[in-house]
Amino acid sequence: MFTKILIANRGEIACRVIATAKKMGIQTVAVYSEADKEARHVKLADEAVHIGPAPSRESYLQADRIIAACKQTGAQAVHPGYGFLSENEAFARRLEEEGIVFIGPKHAAIAAMGDKIASKKLANEAGVNTIPGYNDPIAGPEQAVEIAKGIGYPVMIKASAGGGGKGLRVAFDDKEAFDGFASCQNEARNSFGDDRIFIEKFVEQPRHIEIQVLGDAHGNVIYLNERECSIQRRHQKVIEEAPSPFISDATRKAMGEQAVALAKAVGYQSAGTVEFVVGKNQDFYFLEMNTRLQVEHPVTECITGLDLVEQMIRIAAGEKLAIRQEDVKRDGWAMECRINAEDPFRNFLPSTGRLVRFNPPEQTMWQADTEHLHGVRVDTGVYEGGEIPMYYDSMIAKLIVHGKDRNDAIAKMREALNGFVIRGISSNIPFQAALLAHPKFQTGDFNTGFIAEHYAHGFNASDVPHSDPDFLVALAAHMNRRYRARAATISGQMNGHEVVVSADYTVIVLGAEGQNQHHSVTVSDFEFDSRKSTVTLNASGKRYEFQSFSAMREVRLQGLCNGQPFTVQVERGTPKNPLALRITHNGTQIDALVLSPKGAKFHELMPYKAPPDMSRFLLSPMPGLLVDVAVQEGQKVQAGEKLAVIEAMKMENILFASQDGVVRKISAGKGASLAVDDVILEFE
Repeated sequence: MFTKILIANRGEIACRVIATAKKMGIQTVAVYSEADKEARHVKLADEAVHIGPAPSRESYLQADRIIAACKQTGAQAVHPGYGFLSENEAFARRLEEEGIVFIGPKHAAIAAMGDKIASKKLANEAGVNTIPGYNDPIAGPEQAVEIAKGIGYPVMIKASAGGGGKGLRVAFDDKEAFDGFASCQNEARNSFGDDRIFIEKFVEQPRHIEIQVLGDAHGNVIYLNERECSIQRRHQKVIEEAPSPFISDATRKAMGEQAVALAKAVGYQSAGTVEFVVGKNQDFYFLEMNTRLQVEHPVTECITGLDLVEQMIRIAAGEKLAIRQEDVKRDGWAMECRINAEDPFRNFLPSTGRLVRFNPPEQTMWQADTEHLHGVRVDTGVYEGGEIPMYYDSMIAKLIVHGKDRNDAIAKMREALNGFVIRGISSNIPFQAALLAHPKFQTGDFNTGFIAEHYAHGFNASDVPHSDPDFLVALAAHMNRRYRARAATISGQMNGHEVVVSADYTVIVLGAEGQNQHHSVTVSDFEFDSRKSTVTLNASGKRYEFQSFSAMREVRLQGLCNGQPFTVQVERGTPKNPLALRITHNGTQIDALVLSPKGAKFHELMPYKAPPDMSRFLLSPMPGLLVDVAVQEGQKVQAGEKLAVIEAMKMENILFASQDGVVRKISAGKGASLAVDDVILEFE
């Protein structure tokens, strides 16, 4: 067994590998860029080596510097994590040549599975289902119909040089195949100057389901059940779960056996994942093999009780697999939500900056610990006060839960999201909460098009309706009653002018453009001390009895409402109103003023102040680097014309003119570091 390994990665996955290495008594070496010198993985490792400037191409992708760090520290092996060099065949080969063990598959397996054509051919030879198709040019519509009948409807007719939706038709019968071929050929000829057409099976209502495999150097390969990864946005996974709510035991076994056959065919030695697309009738076809540890590996760890990083290290050290296929467990249900630094209400634009608050929900499961399951786990590479840099991906943390069944896992995840406090940057937690609350997600009725179908026009606060809006109103009154009770205990109050706490309140839920809602609330019973309070009140004709156990300074409030546990986030003061309370629960957020009935009447007389008109300014929609300003002062621009380009977290955002105009002043130059709503330029 190794005594020291180097982790050629950063963020949460580097911290994850360190946790297992410590459990195994192996020393760890971290590598870091200039942007990561204060990062969590650097603090956790036994040693750390600086390998270059912030951009990953000058640091984490520099194989020579990573190999030099191994030699400098005496690391015998390298764990690549995921991303960066994890599936780089040349890097794996270089390590082998240098006598350093790559904790992953052999370079030949990486090369074989990295080539889409070669991997499909290998899969065919290994008896793995691949999407049926005819890849040679087709002579005419008659031949297209014969091929389509041979493959089986529906089929996808595609231009060889196609793109952007041009030269693509789906045919469900002979007539559609005949007509679709002619249409595709014409479109392809006109759009691309290339009229070659091919046909392949069209998978209806496709799901993305992957099989985790483990293979050792002694020819043993097993599969560790499946992961359901169909909830995706722009081909990026958002929620993963194990097992899948869709496939049968027979399909699971068939997919697992085919994944093992493919792994054996390439002599696979490590943890790997075989990805399949699965149709509505549970027909499944090979997509690709990921020759590395997956982001979503914790859900498999929960249901199998295996530490996958430990398995990778043991396999790399030459050990035989300690378990057989019949030993693999499938215990309970696990889910993972990827918590990303992005603003769901601004079309998921990246959000970088300092984590002013970072307080995850209480953990009862931990990385590298397979003894304490059926709880909540948080995998992260950040800490409160740390920075989310603009140079890398947007992941802040992975929130993992393990329940006795799927409904239990969903309930645990919703409660954990309620208690996940992140401030200073935006996160996608409201979007995750909306997905978990969606009826079709809860019944398992979804496919890879779920988000595109249900959130086709983006994500808005109205997409997260609360199951009991009066609960939020009552909670605002409950919190105000606690604040008033504390104020009543302050010493030094003048005789005759002591704080008098009323039993009647009006809760004003603040709406857009002054469209507020008024709710009458009456408190009938109240007990209070510094950490616990009991309040009984009536809101909109409903009775609510609250018991809360959190200190008043805490954002996260936990307690019981009518005997049922709840977790909610409460803050005093909002950007628009320092007197308002902000209540966040199950993805729904309200800003509320709690006033006396007389005060509420006065509030109604306050005029609505409209925000200033900023239409003549081009504002930065996200924090990032201004990489290009495409116009000059005095230039006339037309609607739709490119104005500027901002880059953050591997994502380029091009800003276009929304109307015709003349550029009066450019306020930010190329290379400027921008915050949200910083002025880039001004129109006349």
